[in-house]
Amino acid sequence: MPRTADHDARRTQIIDGLVRVAGRDGLHAVTMRAVAAEAGVSLRLVQYYFESKAQLMNAALERLERQSHERWAARLEGLRDPSPREVVEALVAEALPTDPESRVFHQVWTSYAVLAMTEPPMAAQPFVEGPDRLERQITGILAGAGAADPETEAARLLALAHGLGTSVLVGRRSAESAMRILRRHLDELFPAPG
Repeated sequence: MPRTADHDARRTQIIDGLVRVAGRDGLHAVTMRAVAAEAGVSLRLVQYYFESKAQLMNAALERLERQSHERWAARLEGLRDPSPREVVEALVAEALPTDPESRVFHQVWTSYAVLAMTEPPMAAQPFVEGPDRLERQITGILAGAGAADPETEAARLLALAHGLGTSVLVGRRSAESAMRILRRHLDELFPAPG
């Protein structure tokens, strides 16, 4: 068992090195050698755990997604018996880069998506599974709340959140402004009773 823990710790150390390089210098600066230097390990060790840059980047996205999910769960813990609207609002709030951790997540994911357009090994990785899971989750919540077309509404809400998140990343608008826009949309999805 300790050996597995050691392997998990090494993988995490390497992935965290990639996230630091990407967050500081951008995803274009990520190389196996740069990650090894940042993680304080040998290039050979990085290559032992990750056969390719695409595989390493995908592992980083999976870790960042898990951390994002943990932050979303923490948001929900602060609510007592949350309504469907509060659950969806917590999800879309997590979709905005409002702090250093979420900013790095969104920066890495967006950069990865752009690289995947021109690099087939990256496009072959299942990096879109996270947004697909989130869309299915929101669809289920909206269906349970009686939305007329939950699939379309979930897709529209995520497209809005992702676009606003990108505008926050590039400094076009503040996180507060983006959240106001999302809340306005949620008001339309979940009209007040009466």
